[in-house]
Amino acid sequence: MKDKKPKSVFKEGAITSDFIGNSIYKHQTKTSIGAHNIFLGQVRADVIDNKTVTAIEYTAYEDMANQKFHDIRESAFDKFDLTCMHIYHSLGTVKAGEICLFVFVSSPRRKVVFEALEYIVEVIKGDVPVFGKEIFEDETHQWKVNS
Repeated sequence: MKDKKPKSVFKEGAITSDFIGNSIYKHQTKTSIGAHNIFLGQVRADVIDNKTVTAIEYTAYEDMANQKFHDIRESAFDKFDLTCMHIYHSLGTVKAGEICLFVFVSSPRRKVVFEALEYIVEVIKGDVPVFGKEIFEDETHQWKVNS
């Protein structure tokens, strides 16, 4: 199983509320789950040098990023008693107010999902080669620095 190519976590454009809702809905038949936790990363309309961010254009070294996401997934399952875990990240342009990152974890117990989700999101932000170009209202742009 270790030789299997990691699954792609990327979705073109924004992650829709329908997609998120359907992902939650699919877990209703998994009756060993007692808790879910979700992180939704949303593009902010930050003001930088008196210019407002209207969108972020995401790019990635996809093979490398998918391997990192796979490694994070394996690590999370080793560290925490998770039943399910899903990660989706946008590629392409995502407008301010839209969702660009969706992380969904499930476990028999609630405390686990809080700890696991924080761990997963922090590792994603620190280790995965996904890059965002902030696009401003005047159509200029700059590379985003994660904070």
